[in-house]
Amino acid sequence: MQEALSVFVGVGLAAACGFRIFIPLLVMSAAAVSGHLTLAPSFQWIGTYPALITFGVATALEITAYYVPWLDNLLDSIATPAAVVAGTVVTASMVSGMSPFLQWTLAVIAGGGAAGLVQTATVVTRAASTATTGGIANPLIATGEWVLSLLMSFLTLVAPVMAVLALAVGGIFAGRKVWHHLAQRRNNRLLQPSQGMQASTS
Repeated sequence: MQEALSVFVGVGLAAACGFRIFIPLLVMSAAAVSGHLTLAPSFQWIGTYPALITFGVATALEITAYYVPWLDNLLDSIATPAAVVAGTVVTASMVSGMSPFLQWTLAVIAGGGAAGLVQTATVVTRAASTATTGGIANPLIATGEWVLSLLMSFLTLVAPVMAVLALAVGGIFAGRKVWHHLAQRRNNRLLQPSQGMQASTS
């Protein structure tokens, strides 16, 4: 049962990495330093004061950068693979009592997958906001993302099962949103040639 809860915590924190990479790491570090979170033996460095300070500075820089116009979209291209890596590491740091192969396989599939799914949804949302509002609504989206990352991180530590259930519901919603966005883009590409042919014939 304890192993299952550890996996839930890891996956929940990994999902939070999809919103902001460093907030879950900062929360993990603070919880470990205060003795409220037990990390896998090879990840004890996360629960040290140097790591806590580093994650704090990185979090502040990351949050601030997403309020800079156009830089937010540029950061998304870097943040997507970084979020997958962070989600993998976060999950692996919570899983112990199994072979390294199983530990990292679970971390990559569950943790990296959860972080990648959430990050993809944020990229699609920001791209849609940029296209429809010219980026005016992007600061509001940026605020919502870091708030959700913080709330998800705290909820995961307090109630990991509830966090994973919330992740599942959010994953279904995000998957439908991404699918709708891709389908809309495909339909737009199909319509453009036909519109061009109609214009040429007229």
